[in-house]
Amino acid sequence: MDYLVIIVITLISGVVGTGLGGVIGAVLKRDSNKIVSLLLSFAAGIMLAVVCFDLMNEPIEMMKTGTMPEFTPVIVVVAVIAGYGVVYLLNLLIDKKTNREVKHIDENHPATADDLDELIHSNHYETHKNSKTNLFVAGLVMMFAIALHNLPEGMVIGASYAISTDAAASLFTGSGFIMAVVIGLHNLPEGMAVSVPLISGGMGKPKAVLLTALSGLPTVLGALLGYALGGINDIMLVLSLGFASGAMLYVVFGELLPESILMWRSKLPAFVLFIGVIVGFLLVMF
Repeated sequence: MDYLVIIVITLISGVVGTGLGGVIGAVLKRDSNKIVSLLLSFAAGIMLAVVCFDLMNEPIEMMKTGTMPEFTPVIVVVAVIAGYGVVYLLNLLIDKKTNREVKHIDENHPATADDLDELIHSNHYETHKNSKTNLFVAGLVMMFAIALHNLPEGMVIGASYAISTDAAASLFTGSGFIMAVVIGLHNLPEGMAVSVPLISGGMGKPKAVLLTALSGLPTVLGALLGYALGGINDIMLVLSLGFASGAMLYVVFGELLPESILMWRSKLPAFVLFIGVIVGFLLVMF
């Protein structure tokens, strides 16, 4: 029953979230920088709260109860670094496969997206508008890259549910559900990044949205893997939680926060991040 619950939740978070992003990419007007900026900031705040107040706190509580040794913080730090590093390398691969084709990316340009068109890679259209083949290939590259990227994000959901002794009982409560919702929000711009170049490259909108949604399937595999590893023993649970925490910390500080601030250069994204942390704290505590 627990595995069925996790499959359903991550299907909604990964496949539906990414697919909905594909739908938005198919109909979006290119003047939504501020809205997307605040959405990214809020998601980043909730992620940060869940990581700090729940995922990374759980191993410490286990140490205090005597089920984990005193050097548990060292294990957590190593696992966090591993999770951060893996997602960093995956994002580096995505950047190399997509940004290198766009001429305006140079040493003076921000390393991350500062505009909605860049975030969803519709700038490929400007560079390759006379070559639908190149646009189509760019979309396929993004689809496979996002699919690979979704695997560790799914592990975050699975590891979060592994904290609970009964995932079915915590279907709509706890850090697992919170992370599923927030990762679903995070998947919206990723889905847009896949569908926009596919549609611009000549693919029909329904088919492009379907392929975009399918790129979220690895989220389910990652969630099952994270939950299974976390259920082996306490050491594996701590490692899974640490890895998941590192993966989300990269998503927050390497993707969501820089993109939100660059897309709306004001103090408001930072304020919405603060609101997200408060909301995340309340969700974890209650």
